[in-house]
Amino acid sequence: MLEHFFQCPYCWEEISMLLDMSVNDSYIEDCEVCCNPIQITYSQEERTLLSFTADGIEQ
Repeated sequence: MLEHFFQCPYCWEEISMLLDMSVNDSYIEDCEVCCNPIQITYSQEERTLLSFTADGIEQ
């Protein structure tokens, strides 16, 4: 697992999430500050983070 810090696309607060570095993944998780849903997408290779996006979800 890797702790990754980023800004929430809604409230702009810095938050962190634990990423499972054994897989490439995409999922939705709520911001721990404002509770809005964030689409998390990341890719890794040999347990090194290659890309990471945290996008707001249109409602």
